[in-house]
Amino acid sequence: MKVREEISKKMNALGAEGEAFVFLIDFEGERAEIFSPDECNRILWKTREASNFKTEPVHPEIGQWEIEPVSFDTYKKGFDLVQQHIHNGDTYLLNYTQPTPVKTNLSLTNIFERSAAPYKILFRDEFVCFSPEAFVQINNGKIASFPMKGTMDAGIENAEELILKDSKELAEHNTIVDLIRNDLSLVAENVTVEKFRYLERIRTNRRDLFQVSSKITGDLPGDYTKKIGDIIFTMLPAGSISGAPKKKTVEIIKAAENYERGFYTGIFGYFDGQNLDSCVLIRYIENCGGQLVYKSGGGITFLSEAEKEYEELIKKVYVPIFA
Repeated sequence: MKVREEISKKMNALGAEGEAFVFLIDFEGERAEIFSPDECNRILWKTREASNFKTEPVHPEIGQWEIEPVSFDTYKKGFDLVQQHIHNGDTYLLNYTQPTPVKTNLSLTNIFERSAAPYKILFRDEFVCFSPEAFVQINNGKIASFPMKGTMDAGIENAEELILKDSKELAEHNTIVDLIRNDLSLVAENVTVEKFRYLERIRTNRRDLFQVSSKITGDLPGDYTKKIGDIIFTMLPAGSISGAPKKKTVEIIKAAENYERGFYTGIFGYFDGQNLDSCVLIRYIENCGGQLVYKSGGGITFLSEAEKEYEELIKKVYVPIFA
């Protein structure tokens, strides 16, 4: 709580002065960092419209990409615990994740340099993230969120039609849209679902994926820049990577996953003094004592099947790097 209060106040103060800054907040809101946008010794970053680096050097090819996901039995123990809580009515959507050790010839820096993604972050030698998912964007007082729920291999015949008609995916997406709409209503007025369940195609080193997103918007108060930290922390953790209801779901996540997420599924953002762009820290590789670990997962509902969810977790262990 102390970190939340300190960082939120600092963000509010910078916003009130119209000063630009970059920030990282971990999943539990217990660790946060604020940087000058030009700081490049500790963090390199890119959003859709801005970055703090200009050029990228020549990069090595992927000579090795071997993954060691948790066994299905290990995955299912956590999955079954989640289902138990779902059937008890404690949660009705939970984002369940697991770590996957990766062996590759690429360093975090190599991966950062070569990845193609809307958002990229390299934080010291700690982690690299190449996220396709925006958290919130603020433009001239209008706030927008883009929850992403639903993933399918684009190589499957009729994949676009199948994912949009899948009852489990629809139920999951409906739930997260309701949750994000409620979150936005805490900080904004006139909250509206502007675009519901649109597809985005994501290229990876292993396969192309379809992912389903929606766009939800609202109007912030006139003095929102003075409350920029309060706005962000009010909406954390991001609904798409926690679940609903949030507080109880996060408790269940800790029990089921049995590992520390850290900055994974936290958020990164850039505030330019007036407008803000931010992302959810997914598609994330962490340096754990010299071992690279990819963290991934997916949303679990009462309709979820353990085998399919396990396959989805593995499908998401990719880097958006091409020959």
